[in-house]
Amino acid sequence: MKGPGKCVQVDQAAVSRRALLRTGAVAAFTIVPRHVLGGAGGTPPSEKLNIAGVGVGGQGAGDLRDVGSENIVALCDVDWARAAPTFKQYPQAKQYRDFRVMFEKEKNIDAVVVATPDHTHAVVSMMALKLGKHVYCEKPLTRTVYEARALAQAAREAKVATQMGNQGMAFEGNRLINEWLWDGAIGRVREVHAWSDRPTHSGKPPLYWAQGIERPQDAPPVPETLDWDLWLGPAPWRPYHPAYVPFRWRGWWDFGSGGLGDMGIHNLAPVWSALKLGAPLSVEASSTLPTGETLPLASTVHYEFAARGEMPPVRLHWYDGGIVPARPPELEPNRELSREDGLLFVGDKGTMYVEGWGGRSPRLIPEAKMQAYRRPPKTLPRSIGHHQEWIKACKEGTPTRSDFADFAGPLTEAVLLGTVCVRLGGRRLLWDSANLKVTNLAEANPYLHYEYRKGWTL
Repeated sequence: MKGPGKCVQVDQAAVSRRALLRTGAVAAFTIVPRHVLGGAGGTPPSEKLNIAGVGVGGQGAGDLRDVGSENIVALCDVDWARAAPTFKQYPQAKQYRDFRVMFEKEKNIDAVVVATPDHTHAVVSMMALKLGKHVYCEKPLTRTVYEARALAQAAREAKVATQMGNQGMAFEGNRLINEWLWDGAIGRVREVHAWSDRPTHSGKPPLYWAQGIERPQDAPPVPETLDWDLWLGPAPWRPYHPAYVPFRWRGWWDFGSGGLGDMGIHNLAPVWSALKLGAPLSVEASSTLPTGETLPLASTVHYEFAARGEMPPVRLHWYDGGIVPARPPELEPNRELSREDGLLFVGDKGTMYVEGWGGRSPRLIPEAKMQAYRRPPKTLPRSIGHHQEWIKACKEGTPTRSDFADFAGPLTEAVLLGTVCVRLGGRRLLWDSANLKVTNLAEANPYLHYEYRKGWTL
């Protein structure tokens, strides 16, 4: 098992790649701690990582392009038709359908990019962590609250570089939000509103994906290029249908977590960072009519957070499906709130409006206040690029802004608690984070996780 401070058996090829021959080591008989092979991340900065991709036909293809400075050595996807362009782009990479087989056979993998549907994020990432691999995983980090807690703990123990795919954490605006709020630009923040139009498109058809529908009754044949059993992974068995793949899975309870799990991770990340949020005290919600199979078409979710040091308690409101918050009185008459994505930080001395996803463009409102504001010095390190932060962390042991243990795991846990609340009809849930349970509604706790299908473990 690879990992900092752990021993690995090094063969001739690995020794050559790590440049151990320069030290006079005898390759075939040498057992070398990983930390000897490079910096804190285990790979010398001057050498390229050997990266594997799991889920490479959609978002994963873009992620691999963004880490293309390294060696792409293995590719895994259950749908070889969808993955074909990526396979063609990296002809030297070994191709697999089952990530478990890939990990068993490819011993030279240093790091893994996981971009499968949400319901398989945890099982792939956990296996990689247990093998001592660095992991980049798309958002949301997991499909269940329990998985988020488990991955955070595993990452803490593995001491490898991790990063969740909420790319907005690299935006300049994301850092400005922190610096301005910490500077007291709008005083003490006690209320936040965050929203996204998903799954609608600016409140109008077409949908990004379907919600508020029931399971289809027909069962068309599985495409020859798709391994449906592997696509389902740990999720409960159901017949194949194009209503689920590709990408349409996001609105189905068994596979995704709707607009909150999708864009909530992006749009709430700057809130967590700037206000130093942790676990909520409670969550309640309202929504359009739910179904047993999919998330409702639109919902609002309300979180309560305790005081943190000198920061006061905060009430956070989430809106999706085309719902937006009430118009703030400070907004100029000729301006409208974005129908797509945005944030409002409400302080006791003013309001900050952030237009766009991930904290892209913060402004104090009205514009006259923005023009009068004397901006503070830039105290946070600026990004070298979201994916490049992870690459550097793998090689040098530097931090990432969305690591599993301290940021991505807790953020995902809270976001998914909101989806549990929606699933239960919006009833208020009192949250005991230390014991990972809802204390006032016993029927909520089974929704924090589910029993995996036979043959699948975390």
